[in-house]
Amino acid sequence: MFKNALRKTVLATTLGLASVTAQAADISMEAATAQSVVGLMPQTMASYLADKDVNVQLAMGQTLTKSLLKVATGKLDSAVIPPGAFKALTVGKGPYKKMGAEKGAEMAKTVRALYGFPGSTYHAITWADNGINEWKDAAGKRVYIGPPAGAANAQITSLAAAGGLAKDAYEGIKAPWGAAAQAFQDGQFDVYVGSFPVGSQVVAELSLKRPIRILGIPEGTQPKAGLGMEASVVPAGTYPDQANETDSGAFLTLMFIGVNEKMSDDLAYTMTKVYMESREQMGKDNRLLNHLVKYSPFTGVTAPLHPGAIKYFEEQGIEVPANLK
Repeated sequence: MFKNALRKTVLATTLGLASVTAQAADISMEAATAQSVVGLMPQTMASYLADKDVNVQLAMGQTLTKSLLKVATGKLDSAVIPPGAFKALTVGKGPYKKMGAEKGAEMAKTVRALYGFPGSTYHAITWADNGINEWKDAAGKRVYIGPPAGAANAQITSLAAAGGLAKDAYEGIKAPWGAAAQAFQDGQFDVYVGSFPVGSQVVAELSLKRPIRILGIPEGTQPKAGLGMEASVVPAGTYPDQANETDSGAFLTLMFIGVNEKMSDDLAYTMTKVYMESREQMGKDNRLLNHLVKYSPFTGVTAPLHPGAIKYFEEQGIEVPANLK
């Protein structure tokens, strides 16, 4: 009898361990600079996912247009994806023009979305004493427009155009996100357009070194369709030594979490569930993330949803747009 009981205990323990092993998962993910919501949110999510036995190997400071290609080819499990980048891939344009429409469309077919989320607000920063008080004053100057081959290039040039500065009226400087802040302080460009949550400590510290001005666009100006942005604002007085006397209109980036189609339904379901049921707490823990819960999980999503994500939304009674199925 004792041997039978022992055998049953060992069997039960073995099955239990097998169950835990089956649920555990290691995934690779890429995101942008840690100073932006696009980097901050995935970092925060990684800790929540760890509680569900999903271990995220997160690489920060990546060029997301390249991350998209890695997801499409199965070299990367997941990444933050700019909506405009995915659309460009489907037609082989922009950073993917060398591969052409046919190859681009074929690669895009392997990408699925889990959910969309609001990113950061573009801050067009200049020193308050350099004579650049509005976008038009930056004619003939050097303007940082994001990393090489990044989706930000089109977004930032669109922001400048909305402020009245034509694309051929200034010198666009491209450099990795991580090097941009220091390069601006070193005088390598006159206008630094960075993606930050409103109230960013990075921008606050920059303003304490030397007074800054945020170049604005007419408040409420809507970005061009397809660029993955919406109207936003940087209020006057947001930063300690900010010269603006009025609020500055700006653009907010929209993003989605993209995965390869081969990701299991269970894992996609868990990743979606954890985000949806943790985003309110994330906002309470960090005020820079308190806007997450205000947005639909389909905002900014341009790729079809993964079946695992659809299952979660439908179980919660959340209607999934027909074009995302």
